[in-house]
Amino acid sequence: MSIEKRTCLNCGEPIRGRVDKKFCDDSCRNNYNNQQNAISTNLIRNINNALKRNRNILESLIPAGEDLAKSSKDKLMRAGFNFKYFTHIYTNKKGNQYHYCYDFGFLELENDWFLIVKGKEQ
Repeated sequence: MSIEKRTCLNCGEPIRGRVDKKFCDDSCRNNYNNQQNAISTNLIRNINNALKRNRNILESLIPAGEDLAKSSKDKLMRAGFNFKYFTHIYTNKKGNQYHYCYDFGFLELENDWFLIVKGKEQ
């Protein structure tokens, strides 16, 4: 019977203890798993940040006490709005498509103008 030398998947140090152990300690296990998940975690974090930024921009364009406002595409873009990111689309009875960032949405109008709306609580 040969004895197989086991090494930690993170640091390569020899492992002592249970036969099915893969890491020498909790720190190595956490480091290894964090590295494995880093790419997808960063992607999700970046998308969530873009969605929150878009929502905050839409919210800032609606005056206090109002539920809607108009804005030009140029003004939205200068504020850092990214049209690529939105949470959902709502189509009303007239067929207009509102793109929402959480509870604030926008409807594309003519000549690069947008109607900004605050969503109704359901």
